[in-house]
Amino acid sequence: MAQQSLATNYQRRAQVGNVLKHVIINFFVLIILLPLAWVFLLSIKSIPDAYTGALWPEQFDFTHYAYVLDKIETLPRNLFNSIYVTMATVLITAICAVLGGYALVHLEVPGRKWVVLGLVASLYFPVRVVSLISIFEIQRSLGLINTTSGLILPYVTLNLAISVLIMRSIFEQIPTELMDAARIDGCGAWRTLLQVALPLITNGLVVVLIVNFVTAWGEYLLAATLTNDQAVRTLPVVLASAHGGMGQWAWPRIAAVYIIVITPGIIVFALAQRFFFQGLLEGALKA
Repeated sequence: MAQQSLATNYQRRAQVGNVLKHVIINFFVLIILLPLAWVFLLSIKSIPDAYTGALWPEQFDFTHYAYVLDKIETLPRNLFNSIYVTMATVLITAICAVLGGYALVHLEVPGRKWVVLGLVASLYFPVRVVSLISIFEIQRSLGLINTTSGLILPYVTLNLAISVLIMRSIFEQIPTELMDAARIDGCGAWRTLLQVALPLITNGLVVVLIVNFVTAWGEYLLAATLTNDQAVRTLPVVLASAHGGMGQWAWPRIAAVYIIVITPGIIVFALAQRFFFQGLLEGALKA
């Protein structure tokens, strides 16, 4: 009887713990989703309806998206700029992170402990703020000011440390015996990386891709500092301009711009979320 009572109490505590866990998770999910839902509903309200304070629209109005595309003539170009800069940043950073993480774990690199220490130390500095003037001067000396492609180099540099550390942690999960066996079979460093290690780090690589995608897609400070013309700028800068410098914009139209800006990121994360969380579970952020 005593054992049954203990088992019953344990089950009850476990059930209460599960309920509390799901309540906390759902609470934070609502914190994230409710503002997004509110902005979306605002973007499809009529202008008079938007100022009533009601959450649900009395009249659905989808013309704000057409208005935005008509009034911001460069918006399709800005969307392409964001996609181009983000994809290039993600690709280059991922390649460098894979090579760096592989070298720091499975190759005899002199002073690699100091390299790791330097990478970790760099995470504690507000690089975007402290180095903004230096970045501007370097970009100007290279002739990359006011060019869309000029944003790629700073974006890659700013995201590289955390990306290398993530990939280093992923490569540490691969048994050294497996890598040694590949070398005994005659595989060189490149062949070992491409044929043995790379298939085993897919989920961790997805973590790096998503982290860099989110960072590059939403970056504002460098994009606003290093570009001047509206046509070469990315979507976050255009969103800020629509709010403050493009005339009398009603709130539903600003909300429509915001929805256009965030939708690609939501789609990408929705498609890759399974691999992202698998990468986290495998210790991708155990840096």
